[in-house]
Amino acid sequence: MKLRSRCYFGRKFSSLLAILFSLNALADDAVRNGLEVIKEKCVGCHLPEGDEQFSRISHQRKTPEGWLMTIGRMHVMRGLSISDADRAAVVKYLADKQGLAPKESVGVRYALERRLNTVKQFEPPFGEMCTRCHTGARVALQRRPASEWELLVNFHLGQFPSIEYQYLARDRDWAGIAFKEIVPTLAKKYPLESQVWSDWQKNRPKAESLAGNWSFAGHMPGKGDLAGSMSVSKDGDDAFKVSVKGQYADGSPFSGEGSAVLYNGYEWRGVVNVGDVTMRQVFAALNGQMQGRMFDKAHDERGLDFVAAKDGTSHVLGVQPAYIKAGAESEVSVIGTGLKGKPSFGKGVEVVSVVSETPERVTVKVKASDAAAAGERDVSVGTAKGGSLAVYKDIAEVKVVPEFSISRIGGNGGSTPKVQGSFDAEAWGKGADGKPFRIGVFPAQWSVEPFDDRAKEDQDVKFAGAMDAATGIFTPGDAGPNPERKMMTNNAGNLKVIAAVDDAGQSHKGEGHMIVTVQRWNNPPIP
Repeated sequence: MKLRSRCYFGRKFSSLLAILFSLNALADDAVRNGLEVIKEKCVGCHLPEGDEQFSRISHQRKTPEGWLMTIGRMHVMRGLSISDADRAAVVKYLADKQGLAPKESVGVRYALERRLNTVKQFEPPFGEMCTRCHTGARVALQRRPASEWELLVNFHLGQFPSIEYQYLARDRDWAGIAFKEIVPTLAKKYPLESQVWSDWQKNRPKAESLAGNWSFAGHMPGKGDLAGSMSVSKDGDDAFKVSVKGQYADGSPFSGEGSAVLYNGYEWRGVVNVGDVTMRQVFAALNGQMQGRMFDKAHDERGLDFVAAKDGTSHVLGVQPAYIKAGAESEVSVIGTGLKGKPSFGKGVEVVSVVSETPERVTVKVKASDAAAAGERDVSVGTAKGGSLAVYKDIAEVKVVPEFSISRIGGNGGSTPKVQGSFDAEAWGKGADGKPFRIGVFPAQWSVEPFDDRAKEDQDVKFAGAMDAATGIFTPGDAGPNPERKMMTNNAGNLKVIAAVDDAGQSHKGEGHMIVTVQRWNNPPIP
């Protein structure tokens, strides 16, 4: 029963997140009555403590996704009956009242943004004790006092009784370490009360400040750079209508309409239909800027980095392309807001001519002198600053990004879709000081090879999936047993990812590592 419950919660991932991202589609009355829902639905187990406080509930702080998971767990494991509207109301209420300050989510937003191939290292014993089952970010995106962290350990022991007998547990006193070392560490590192949270509550900005026009820049692996504008208009309390209009560097459009909701003064969650793809927005909206990731609702591995600034401010958001070879001439676009005045690309780079200019985009022809020192230069347009341009003489190294990744078989009549691999080829050079610096993302020819002798023997290249040579997008094989494989095993595999970059006739290769594995059955909002 426990296994079925966990898998059920994984299957409910999309429908639960739809509630989180579409709160503004619900009635305003429902949004404002989160406290009423708690009093009606939760006090049977969570005792009132006065002053709108409740046992357990009022002694934790979480992100919107964290509170959504809590309510989902109450539904699946404790029999809570709750409508979508009531669920959304409670998430909104708790995420606003008991959320995280912006500084408290720094460094672990990759989990909220569904950056599935992020690799993080944690100090022992936290890594062995906690991150063997889920990301460290799931822990770091919560705040509790010591007593609540202790209850969380007890929950793990009660809900998953085999936890002490699994890998990295049966070789040590798991419970003893959890109570004596992990709980005090977490209570100190992630306490319920903090100065940054107190300060944020006092100075939390109003949602109205986000309405207006925004300029954005972004990058999607396999597709390239993009830029455009985003219009935001109020559609209720903390709710907005959203319209994006832009294009990729190859000229293909990136335009659509949607909606968004703001939690806790800065946690932006939006849904925008771009062509025939529904994309979700997970941004931190702070100080006139939004930054985060947009990703395909049905395939969260397909996504783009996104940064935007509101009109009326003065920022350089990006340079596209962000590199030039010494001695070469190239057309470069600066994306931003309040772009007015003379563009500057640093020493050794001359602006030959201005092709076009608006407050949001300045396109120029630039030339880097033969003697220009290799390295990155700050970019500015008048008073607007930000972004950089890399000048390089030679490519010293090509890196496949991500260096290590996981893709997953799927489909073939099953309920779980394939999870693709998406790669970029990053060129790196050496600066005048001999230190490596990132040049930028280059076009590449992509291929896969067996990672080791076993992968070669098992013909993983043949069965695990197919790499698009032009885009760096890997599509895994079908789920289920394959009669053509030894012992009718599935289409899993262990592969090298090869990127071949040509620079003026010089070929450079980089390698990455990709595991093609089985379906992702349990897929919660925070992995």
